[in-house]
Amino acid sequence: MSKVTNYINETVEEMKDKVSWPTYPELQNSSVLVLVGSLIFALVVGAMDFVFDSGLTWFYDQF
Repeated sequence: MSKVTNYINETVEEMKDKVSWPTYPELQNSSVLVLVGSLIFALVVGAMDFVFDSGLTWFYDQF
């Protein structure tokens, strides 16, 4: 049990003293960047899906 307690105490100490936490403005900027990147990725994947769907529909309608 002492190993578990030691592990938890070291983890808490590391999270307090050794981890550099972002400031609130840095966190906001990162969140906006992730949101914009996700939207761009979703639009690209959606466009690819539309093109493939339209192309395959056209192809299958030829037969």
